[in-house]
Amino acid sequence: MRTRLPKALHPIAGRTMLAHVLASAAQAGCGVIAVVVGPDHNAVVDEARAFAPKAQTYEQRERRGTGHAVLAARPAIARGADDILVMFSDTPLVRVQTLIALRAALAKGAAVAVLGFKAANPQGYGRLLTRGDELIAIREDRDATPEERKIPLCNGGLMALSGQHALAILDRIGNANAKGEYYLSDAVAIARDMGLKVAAIETTEDDVRGINTKAQLAEAEAVLQQRLRAAAMEAGVTMIAPDTVFLSADTKLGKDVTIEPNVVFGPGVTVEEGATIKSFTYVEEAHVGKGARVGPFARLRPGADLGTDVHIGNFVEVKAATIEAGAKANHLAYIGDTRVGEGANIGAGTITCNYDGVAKHRTDIGKGAFIGSNSSLVAPVKIGDGAYVGTGTVVTKDVPADALAVARTEQKIKEGWAKRLRQVKALGKNLRKGPSKKRA
Repeated sequence: MRTRLPKALHPIAGRTMLAHVLASAAQAGCGVIAVVVGPDHNAVVDEARAFAPKAQTYEQRERRGTGHAVLAARPAIARGADDILVMFSDTPLVRVQTLIALRAALAKGAAVAVLGFKAANPQGYGRLLTRGDELIAIREDRDATPEERKIPLCNGGLMALSGQHALAILDRIGNANAKGEYYLSDAVAIARDMGLKVAAIETTEDDVRGINTKAQLAEAEAVLQQRLRAAAMEAGVTMIAPDTVFLSADTKLGKDVTIEPNVVFGPGVTVEEGATIKSFTYVEEAHVGKGARVGPFARLRPGADLGTDVHIGNFVEVKAATIEAGAKANHLAYIGDTRVGEGANIGAGTITCNYDGVAKHRTDIGKGAFIGSNSSLVAPVKIGDGAYVGTGTVVTKDVPADALAVARTEQKIKEGWAKRLRQVKALGKNLRKGPSKKRA
Protein backbone atom coordinates (compact mmCIF):
# COMPACT_ATOMS: atom_id res chain seq x y z
CA MET A 1 0.00 0.00 0.00
CA ARG A 2 3.08 2.21 -0.20
CA THR A 3 2.95 3.23 3.44
CA ARG A 4 4.91 2.60 6.63
CA LEU A 5 1.70 1.71 8.46
CA PRO A 6 1.00 -2.05 8.54
CA LYS A 7 -1.91 -2.90 6.28
CA ALA A 8 -3.95 -4.35 9.14
CA LEU A 9 -3.84 -1.01 10.97
CA HIS A 10 -5.35 1.13 8.22
CA PRO A 11 -8.70 2.48 9.44
CA ILE A 12 -12.13 2.13 7.90
CA ALA A 13 -15.02 4.00 9.55
CA GLY A 14 -12.82 4.98 12.47
CA ARG A 15 -11.67 1.44 13.25
CA THR A 16 -8.64 -0.51 12.02
CA MET A 17 -9.18 -3.34 9.56
CA LEU A 18 -7.88 -5.76 12.18
CA ALA A 19 -10.38 -4.46 14.74
CA HIS A 20 -13.24 -4.93 12.28
CA VAL A 21 -12.31 -8.59 11.80
CA LEU A 22 -11.89 -9.15 15.54
CA ALA A 23 -15.28 -7.57 16.23
CA SER A 24 -17.01 -9.74 13.62
CA ALA A 25 -15.36 -12.89 15.00
CA ALA A 26 -16.48 -12.10 18.54
CA GLN A 27 -20.04 -11.31 17.46
CA ALA A 28 -20.17 -14.55 15.47
CA GLY A 29 -19.57 -16.47 18.70
CA CYS A 30 -15.83 -17.12 18.62
CA GLY A 31 -14.83 -17.83 22.21
CA VAL A 32 -11.07 -17.96 21.56
CA ILE A 33 -9.37 -15.55 19.16
CA ALA A 34 -5.89 -16.26 17.81
CA VAL A 35 -4.09 -13.57 15.79
CA VAL A 36 -1.18 -14.57 13.55
CA VAL A 37 1.27 -11.75 12.74
CA GLY A 38 4.47 -11.42 10.79
CA PRO A 39 7.85 -10.82 12.45
CA ASP A 40 8.44 -7.46 14.16
CA HIS A 41 4.80 -6.40 13.89
CA ASN A 42 4.52 -5.24 17.48
CA ALA A 43 2.03 -2.51 16.58
CA VAL A 44 -0.34 -5.13 15.19
CA VAL A 45 0.01 -7.21 18.35
CA ASP A 46 -0.72 -4.12 20.47
CA GLU A 47 -3.84 -3.33 18.44
CA ALA A 48 -5.10 -6.90 18.74
CA ARG A 49 -4.66 -6.87 22.51
CA ALA A 50 -6.18 -3.41 22.85
CA PHE A 51 -9.33 -4.39 20.97
CA ALA A 52 -9.56 -8.01 22.18
CA PRO A 53 -7.62 -8.24 25.46
CA LYS A 54 -7.99 -12.02 25.64
CA ALA A 55 -6.73 -12.59 22.10
CA GLN A 56 -3.78 -14.94 21.72
CA THR A 57 -1.06 -13.83 19.32
CA TYR A 58 1.31 -16.03 17.31
CA GLU A 59 4.21 -15.13 15.02
CA GLN A 60 4.68 -16.53 11.52
CA ARG A 61 8.43 -16.21 10.98
CA GLU A 62 8.40 -17.48 7.39
CA ARG A 63 5.88 -16.66 4.69
CA ARG A 64 4.98 -20.05 3.29
CA GLY A 65 1.34 -19.59 2.42
CA THR A 66 -2.05 -19.15 4.07
CA GLY A 67 -2.12 -22.68 5.42
CA HIS A 68 1.27 -22.14 7.03
CA ALA A 69 -0.06 -18.97 8.66
CA VAL A 70 -2.99 -20.86 10.16
CA LEU A 71 -0.64 -23.53 11.51
CA ALA A 72 1.34 -20.83 13.30
CA ALA A 73 -1.58 -20.86 15.75
CA ARG A 74 -1.30 -24.63 16.24
CA PRO A 75 -1.32 -24.40 20.08
CA ALA A 76 -4.70 -22.63 19.99
CA ILE A 77 -6.12 -25.15 17.49
CA ALA A 78 -4.76 -28.11 19.44
CA ARG A 79 -6.63 -27.03 22.59
CA GLY A 80 -9.81 -28.01 20.81
CA ALA A 81 -12.87 -26.16 19.55
CA ASP A 82 -16.17 -27.03 17.94
CA ASP A 83 -15.14 -25.14 14.82
CA ILE A 84 -12.48 -22.77 13.53
CA LEU A 85 -13.01 -19.66 11.42
CA VAL A 86 -10.08 -18.56 9.26
CA MET A 87 -10.29 -14.82 8.54
CA PHE A 88 -7.94 -12.18 7.11
CA SER A 89 -7.31 -8.67 8.39
CA ASP A 90 -7.34 -7.26 4.85
CA THR A 91 -10.88 -8.58 4.31
CA PRO A 92 -12.63 -6.44 6.93
CA LEU A 93 -16.15 -6.16 5.49
CA VAL A 94 -17.30 -9.72 6.17
CA ARG A 95 -20.58 -9.56 8.07
CA VAL A 96 -21.45 -11.44 11.22
CA GLN A 97 -24.34 -13.27 9.55
CA THR A 98 -21.94 -14.56 6.90
CA LEU A 99 -19.65 -16.07 9.54
CA ILE A 100 -22.65 -17.59 11.28
CA ALA A 101 -23.66 -19.20 7.96
CA LEU A 102 -20.18 -20.77 7.70
CA ARG A 103 -20.50 -22.19 11.20
CA ALA A 104 -23.98 -23.48 10.43
CA ALA A 105 -22.58 -25.50 7.51
CA LEU A 106 -20.20 -27.23 9.92
CA ALA A 107 -23.05 -27.91 12.31
CA LYS A 108 -24.83 -29.70 9.46
CA GLY A 109 -21.94 -32.12 9.03
CA ALA A 110 -19.36 -30.42 6.80
CA ALA A 111 -15.72 -30.70 7.86
CA VAL A 112 -14.78 -27.68 5.72
CA ALA A 113 -16.94 -24.74 4.60
CA VAL A 114 -15.65 -22.27 2.02
CA LEU A 115 -17.02 -18.79 1.37
CA GLY A 116 -17.84 -18.08 -2.29
CA PHE A 117 -19.19 -15.11 -4.22
CA LYS A 118 -20.19 -14.13 -7.73
CA ALA A 119 -17.70 -11.54 -8.95
CA ALA A 120 -18.54 -8.66 -11.26
CA ASN A 121 -15.23 -9.48 -12.97
CA PRO A 122 -14.16 -13.05 -12.12
CA GLN A 123 -10.83 -12.90 -13.96
CA GLY A 124 -8.00 -14.03 -11.70
CA TYR A 125 -10.21 -15.61 -9.03
CA GLY A 126 -10.22 -19.30 -8.22
CA ARG A 127 -13.54 -21.01 -9.07
CA LEU A 128 -15.61 -23.17 -6.76
CA LEU A 129 -16.60 -26.42 -8.45
CA THR A 130 -19.76 -27.74 -6.82
CA ARG A 131 -22.07 -30.73 -7.08
CA GLY A 132 -25.39 -29.99 -5.45
CA ASP A 133 -24.64 -28.51 -2.03
CA GLU A 134 -21.14 -30.02 -1.89
CA LEU A 135 -17.88 -28.35 -2.91
CA ILE A 136 -15.83 -30.64 -5.12
CA ALA A 137 -12.72 -28.52 -5.69
CA ILE A 138 -11.21 -25.05 -5.86
CA ARG A 139 -9.70 -24.49 -9.27
CA GLU A 140 -7.22 -21.62 -9.56
CA ASP A 141 -7.84 -19.36 -12.56
CA ARG A 142 -4.50 -20.25 -14.17
CA ASP A 143 -5.31 -23.97 -13.95
CA ALA A 144 -8.98 -23.77 -14.99
CA THR A 145 -10.29 -24.97 -18.32
CA PRO A 146 -12.28 -22.57 -20.52
CA GLU A 147 -15.48 -24.22 -19.31
CA GLU A 148 -14.45 -23.92 -15.65
CA ARG A 149 -13.69 -20.22 -16.13
CA LYS A 150 -17.35 -19.76 -17.02
CA ILE A 151 -18.34 -20.85 -13.52
CA PRO A 152 -19.62 -17.70 -11.73
CA LEU A 153 -18.92 -18.81 -8.15
CA CYS A 154 -15.46 -17.60 -7.03
CA ASN A 155 -13.33 -18.38 -4.00
CA GLY A 156 -13.71 -15.71 -1.30
CA GLY A 157 -10.75 -17.01 0.72
CA LEU A 158 -12.46 -17.26 4.11
CA MET A 159 -12.96 -20.77 5.44
CA ALA A 160 -14.32 -22.66 8.41
CA LEU A 161 -13.00 -26.02 9.61
CA SER A 162 -14.46 -28.55 11.99
CA GLY A 163 -12.46 -28.53 15.20
CA GLN A 164 -12.48 -32.34 15.19
CA HIS A 165 -10.69 -32.56 11.84
CA ALA A 166 -8.83 -29.23 11.57
CA LEU A 167 -5.32 -30.32 12.56
CA ALA A 168 -5.46 -33.52 10.52
CA ILE A 169 -6.38 -31.51 7.42
CA LEU A 170 -3.92 -28.68 8.05
CA ASP A 171 -0.99 -31.02 8.73
CA ARG A 172 -1.48 -32.65 5.31
CA ILE A 173 -1.51 -29.34 3.40
CA GLY A 174 2.29 -28.96 3.29
CA ASN A 175 2.74 -32.38 1.75
CA ALA A 176 0.32 -31.50 -1.05
CA ASN A 177 2.61 -28.89 -2.60
CA ALA A 178 6.00 -29.65 -4.17
CA LYS A 179 7.37 -26.21 -3.28
CA GLY A 180 6.79 -26.77 0.41
CA GLU A 181 4.17 -24.03 0.50
CA TYR A 182 0.93 -24.40 2.40
CA TYR A 183 -2.15 -23.20 0.54
CA LEU A 184 -5.32 -23.15 2.60
CA SER A 185 -7.39 -23.88 -0.52
CA ASP A 186 -5.79 -27.36 -0.63
CA ALA A 187 -7.90 -28.20 2.44
CA VAL A 188 -10.85 -28.90 0.14
CA ALA A 189 -9.17 -31.73 -1.79
CA ILE A 190 -7.55 -33.12 1.37
CA ALA A 191 -10.85 -33.24 3.26
CA ARG A 192 -12.55 -35.01 0.36
CA ASP A 193 -9.70 -37.52 0.14
CA MET A 194 -10.35 -38.19 3.84
CA GLY A 195 -13.98 -38.94 3.02
CA LEU A 196 -15.22 -35.75 4.67
CA LYS A 197 -17.94 -33.42 3.46
CA VAL A 198 -17.03 -29.96 2.10
CA ALA A 199 -19.60 -27.19 1.65
CA ALA A 200 -19.66 -23.88 -0.21
CA ILE A 201 -21.53 -20.89 1.25
CA GLU A 202 -22.36 -18.02 -1.10
CA THR A 203 -22.17 -14.38 -0.02
CA THR A 204 -21.89 -10.97 -1.69
CA GLU A 205 -18.75 -9.64 -3.32
CA ASP A 206 -18.57 -6.82 -0.79
CA ASP A 207 -18.33 -9.32 2.07
CA VAL A 208 -15.03 -10.69 0.75
CA ARG A 209 -13.64 -7.45 -0.67
CA GLY A 210 -9.86 -7.60 -0.16
CA ILE A 211 -7.74 -4.49 0.34
CA ASN A 212 -4.27 -4.16 -1.14
CA THR A 213 -4.20 -0.51 -2.31
CA LYS A 214 -5.28 2.89 -1.05
CA ALA A 215 -7.90 2.96 -3.82
CA GLN A 216 -9.37 -0.32 -2.54
CA LEU A 217 -9.28 1.10 0.98
CA ALA A 218 -11.43 4.03 -0.20
CA GLU A 219 -13.82 1.64 -1.96
CA ALA A 220 -14.20 -0.41 1.22
CA GLU A 221 -14.85 2.80 3.20
CA ALA A 222 -17.66 3.69 0.80
CA VAL A 223 -19.24 0.24 1.14
CA LEU A 224 -19.11 0.32 4.93
CA GLN A 225 -20.47 3.87 5.12
CA GLN A 226 -23.47 2.82 3.03
CA ARG A 227 -24.09 -0.09 5.40
CA LEU A 228 -23.82 2.12 8.48
CA ARG A 229 -26.11 4.80 7.06
CA ALA A 230 -28.71 2.25 6.00
CA ALA A 231 -28.69 0.64 9.46
CA ALA A 232 -29.05 4.03 11.17
CA MET A 233 -31.98 5.10 9.02
CA GLU A 234 -33.64 1.71 9.49
CA ALA A 235 -33.38 2.32 13.25
CA GLY A 236 -35.19 5.67 12.99
CA VAL A 237 -32.48 8.25 12.25
CA THR A 238 -33.24 10.99 9.74
CA MET A 239 -30.44 11.85 7.31
CA ILE A 240 -31.26 14.67 4.93
CA ALA A 241 -28.35 13.88 2.60
CA PRO A 242 -27.05 10.44 3.65
CA ASP A 243 -24.12 10.31 1.22
CA THR A 244 -22.59 13.38 2.92
CA VAL A 245 -22.71 11.92 6.44
CA PHE A 246 -19.73 9.88 7.64
CA LEU A 247 -20.10 7.52 10.58
CA SER A 248 -17.73 5.45 12.66
CA ALA A 249 -18.29 1.76 13.23
CA ASP A 250 -19.18 2.42 16.88
CA THR A 251 -21.40 5.50 16.37
CA LYS A 252 -24.59 5.19 18.45
CA LEU A 253 -27.60 7.21 17.26
CA GLY A 254 -30.96 7.25 19.04
CA LYS A 255 -34.41 7.32 17.49
CA ASP A 256 -35.56 10.54 15.87
CA VAL A 257 -32.05 11.94 15.67
CA THR A 258 -31.78 14.30 12.71
CA ILE A 259 -28.48 14.71 10.87
CA GLU A 260 -28.13 17.50 8.35
CA PRO A 261 -25.69 17.38 5.38
CA ASN A 262 -21.90 17.25 5.74
CA VAL A 263 -21.52 15.88 9.25
CA VAL A 264 -18.61 13.68 10.38
CA PHE A 265 -18.68 11.35 13.38
CA GLY A 266 -15.31 10.16 14.66
CA PRO A 267 -14.99 7.19 17.02
CA GLY A 268 -16.73 7.04 20.38
CA VAL A 269 -19.86 9.12 19.73
CA THR A 270 -23.32 8.66 21.24
CA VAL A 271 -26.24 10.88 20.20
CA GLU A 272 -29.41 10.48 22.23
CA GLU A 273 -33.01 10.47 21.05
CA GLY A 274 -34.38 13.58 19.35
CA ALA A 275 -31.09 15.45 19.03
CA THR A 276 -30.23 17.43 15.90
CA ILE A 277 -26.75 17.65 14.42
CA LYS A 278 -26.62 20.51 11.96
CA SER A 279 -24.49 20.86 8.85
CA PHE A 280 -20.68 20.93 8.81
CA THR A 281 -20.29 19.63 12.35
CA TYR A 282 -17.47 17.32 13.50
CA VAL A 283 -17.97 15.11 16.57
CA GLU A 284 -15.57 12.63 18.18
CA GLU A 285 -15.51 10.80 21.54
CA ALA A 286 -18.47 12.83 22.72
CA HIS A 287 -21.98 12.41 24.12
CA VAL A 288 -24.97 14.43 22.93
CA GLY A 289 -28.05 14.33 25.16
CA LYS A 290 -31.72 14.05 24.30
CA GLY A 291 -33.14 16.91 22.28
CA ALA A 292 -29.81 18.72 22.08
CA ARG A 293 -28.95 20.86 19.07
CA VAL A 294 -25.40 21.05 17.74
CA GLY A 295 -24.11 23.22 14.92
CA PRO A 296 -23.94 24.26 12.20
CA PHE A 297 -20.14 24.49 11.99
CA ALA A 298 -19.58 23.16 15.53
CA ARG A 299 -16.86 20.89 16.85
CA LEU A 300 -17.22 18.48 19.76
CA ARG A 301 -13.86 17.11 20.82
CA PRO A 302 -13.07 14.18 23.14
CA GLY A 303 -14.77 14.44 26.51
CA ALA A 304 -17.58 16.73 25.41
CA ASP A 305 -20.74 15.70 27.29
CA LEU A 306 -23.93 17.59 26.41
CA GLY A 307 -27.03 17.23 28.55
CA THR A 308 -30.69 17.33 27.58
CA ASP A 309 -31.78 20.24 25.33
CA VAL A 310 -28.32 21.82 25.24
CA HIS A 311 -27.65 24.22 22.36
CA ILE A 312 -24.17 24.41 20.84
CA GLY A 313 -24.17 26.79 17.90
CA ASN A 314 -22.04 27.91 15.00
CA PHE A 315 -18.26 28.04 15.47
CA VAL A 316 -18.41 26.73 19.03
CA GLU A 317 -15.77 24.21 20.15
CA VAL A 318 -16.25 22.01 23.22
CA LYS A 319 -13.52 19.81 24.72
CA ALA A 320 -13.47 17.77 27.95
CA ALA A 321 -16.48 19.70 29.20
CA THR A 322 -19.86 18.87 30.68
CA ILE A 323 -22.69 21.10 29.49
CA GLU A 324 -25.70 20.51 31.70
CA ALA A 325 -29.35 20.47 30.68
CA GLY A 326 -30.69 23.52 28.88
CA ALA A 327 -27.39 25.42 28.80
CA LYS A 328 -26.54 27.36 25.64
CA ALA A 329 -23.46 28.48 23.77
CA ASN A 330 -24.88 29.68 20.50
CA HIS A 331 -21.99 31.48 18.82
CA LEU A 332 -18.21 31.72 18.52
CA ALA A 333 -17.01 30.22 21.80
CA TYR A 334 -14.38 27.83 23.17
CA ILE A 335 -15.36 25.73 26.19
CA GLY A 336 -12.58 23.46 27.42
CA ASP A 337 -12.05 21.60 30.71
CA THR A 338 -15.25 23.10 32.03
CA ARG A 339 -18.56 22.41 33.71
CA VAL A 340 -21.40 24.59 32.50
CA GLY A 341 -24.36 24.43 34.88
CA GLU A 342 -27.97 23.82 33.99
CA GLY A 343 -29.58 26.68 32.07
CA ALA A 344 -26.43 28.80 31.88
CA ASN A 345 -25.85 31.04 28.87
CA ILE A 346 -22.45 31.49 27.25
CA GLY A 347 -22.22 34.66 25.15
CA ALA A 348 -20.58 35.03 21.75
CA GLY A 349 -16.79 35.25 21.81
CA THR A 350 -16.42 33.66 25.26
CA ILE A 351 -13.24 31.69 25.91
CA THR A 352 -12.33 29.48 28.83
CA CYS A 353 -8.57 30.00 29.14
CA ASN A 354 -7.74 26.48 30.29
CA TYR A 355 -4.05 26.16 29.34
CA ASP A 356 -1.23 28.16 30.92
CA GLY A 357 1.50 26.75 28.68
CA VAL A 358 2.32 23.91 31.06
CA ALA A 359 -0.91 22.45 32.48
CA LYS A 360 -4.66 22.42 31.93
CA HIS A 361 -7.02 23.94 34.50
CA ARG A 362 -10.75 23.70 35.16
CA THR A 363 -13.49 26.29 34.91
CA ASP A 364 -16.79 25.83 36.76
CA ILE A 365 -19.82 27.82 35.62
CA GLY A 366 -22.84 27.57 37.90
CA LYS A 367 -26.50 26.93 37.24
CA GLY A 368 -28.27 29.79 35.49
CA ALA A 369 -25.11 31.88 35.17
CA PHE A 370 -24.86 34.43 32.36
CA ILE A 371 -21.51 34.98 30.67
CA GLY A 372 -21.50 38.16 28.58
CA SER A 373 -20.07 38.27 25.09
CA ASN A 374 -16.31 38.53 24.51
CA SER A 375 -15.44 37.38 28.03
CA SER A 376 -12.32 35.44 29.00
CA LEU A 377 -12.50 33.09 31.98
CA VAL A 378 -8.95 32.44 33.19
CA ALA A 379 -8.85 29.00 34.81
CA PRO A 380 -8.85 27.81 37.47
CA VAL A 381 -11.92 29.88 38.25
CA LYS A 382 -15.49 29.40 39.47
CA ILE A 383 -18.59 31.34 38.46
CA GLY A 384 -21.35 30.87 41.01
CA ASP A 385 -24.98 29.96 40.40
CA GLY A 386 -26.92 32.83 38.88
CA ALA A 387 -23.84 35.04 38.59
CA TYR A 388 -23.50 37.58 35.78
CA VAL A 389 -20.28 38.34 33.93
CA GLY A 390 -20.37 41.61 32.06
CA THR A 391 -19.50 41.82 28.38
CA GLY A 392 -15.78 42.04 27.66
CA THR A 393 -14.72 40.95 31.14
CA VAL A 394 -11.51 39.05 31.91
CA VAL A 395 -12.34 36.94 34.96
CA THR A 396 -9.34 35.97 37.07
CA LYS A 397 -11.05 35.49 40.45
CA ASP A 398 -14.02 33.40 41.58
CA VAL A 399 -17.41 35.11 41.19
CA PRO A 400 -19.91 34.43 44.01
CA ALA A 401 -23.44 33.25 43.30
CA ASP A 402 -25.80 35.98 42.04
CA ALA A 403 -22.93 38.50 41.85
CA LEU A 404 -21.88 40.74 38.95
CA ALA A 405 -18.30 40.67 37.70
CA VAL A 406 -17.09 43.50 35.46
CA ALA A 407 -13.44 43.99 34.57
CA ARG A 408 -12.87 46.61 31.89
CA THR A 409 -11.48 50.15 31.81
CA GLU A 410 -13.81 53.13 32.13
CA GLN A 411 -15.02 54.49 28.80
CA LYS A 412 -13.86 58.05 28.07
CA ILE A 413 -15.32 60.47 25.50
CA LYS A 414 -13.21 63.19 23.88
CA GLU A 415 -15.44 65.49 21.84
CA GLY A 416 -14.11 66.42 18.38
CA TRP A 417 -11.04 64.18 18.68
CA ALA A 418 -11.81 62.08 15.58
CA LYS A 419 -12.41 65.20 13.45
CA ARG A 420 -9.08 66.74 14.50
CA LEU A 421 -7.29 63.44 13.78
CA ARG A 422 -8.65 63.37 10.24
CA GLN A 423 -7.54 66.98 9.69
CA VAL A 424 -4.00 66.23 10.90
CA LYS A 425 -3.76 63.16 8.68
CA ALA A 426 -5.01 65.08 5.67
CA LEU A 427 -2.43 67.84 6.26
CA GLY A 428 0.38 65.30 6.52
CA LYS A 429 -0.74 63.63 3.31
CA ASN A 430 -0.67 66.94 1.41
CA LEU A 431 2.78 67.82 2.75
CA ARG A 432 4.17 64.49 1.50
CA LYS A 433 2.87 65.24 -1.99
CA GLY A 434 4.80 68.53 -2.12
CA PRO A 435 3.73 71.87 -3.75
CA SER A 436 1.53 71.59 -6.79
CA LYS A 437 3.07 72.60 -10.16
CA LYS A 438 1.29 75.11 -12.40
CA ARG A 439 1.34 74.68 -16.13
CA ALA A 440 2.97 77.42 -18.22
